[in-house]
Amino acid sequence: MTMEPARGVPLAMFRDATRLDEAGASRAFAAHAAVAPVAERAAREPDLVVRGLRKSFDKTTTVLAGVDFIVPAGQSVALIGANGAGKSTLLRSCLRLIEPDAGDVRLLGRDMRSLKPRELRALRAEIGFVFQKHNLVPRLSALTNVLHGALPRSALARPWFQSCAPKSLRDEALACLERVGLGHVAARRADKLSGGQSQRVAIARALMQRPRLMVADEPVASLDPSSGEEVMRLFADLIRREGLTLLFTSHDLSHAIAYADRVIALRRGAIVLDAPSSELNVATLRALYD
Repeated sequence: MTMEPARGVPLAMFRDATRLDEAGASRAFAAHAAVAPVAERAAREPDLVVRGLRKSFDKTTTVLAGVDFIVPAGQSVALIGANGAGKSTLLRSCLRLIEPDAGDVRLLGRDMRSLKPRELRALRAEIGFVFQKHNLVPRLSALTNVLHGALPRSALARPWFQSCAPKSLRDEALACLERVGLGHVAARRADKLSGGQSQRVAIARALMQRPRLMVADEPVASLDPSSGEEVMRLFADLIRREGLTLLFTSHDLSHAIAYADRVIALRRGAIVLDAPSSELNVATLRALYD
């Protein structure tokens, strides 16, 4: 395959889709959004509760040494710390992408460590993932890559191309692209996008999951400073507008302060700071690395 759409699929559907005006895109997105108003969600139990989380590798290297924290619904939390502090291990342990050795994790009201594989997959479908590597399919269009975000909740057997998806899903995917300012590149192959555009498509794909919570591991680390600032600002604004909960790791201390409500710092697998970002500055955070 060289360029989408696949042979025999007219470009007209792209033209029709890209004519979806901004108001229409917003309506399509809102019609499918599964996010309750922030005030309503804040009255419920926290989205994430972590108690006594421990993880070691090779039975000698302690990566998490009894971590405790709570993330209320709708809050944005930055995890910071030096390389090897345990940030990524903490994220993955909370999601049971790796199994913790001890402790409890309650995510979106469910006891993570008690879930069976099918239940675990269903719960993860409610979580949007954005990572340093964009993990787009290079030869597929931006629109098709975003459609892949619907896979966990779709009845379609093989929605690999936009031509296989119903119009409602195509419109929703386009609306997600519009949310990140990329409706005009819907038909463009992923390997023809810039780094910043690729990460924005990855964010749109995560939005396509209709997530209740977003998890991001160094989401702009692979981008140049200018693109990284632009993407992080857009990402944080989207999270706030949609009332989502966000847990992200970052080595950029200014991003942690600017785009999180709260900062948690790890050192040698333990929390050494947990404070509102409004009370912090870069110098204070940098001192934690000494």
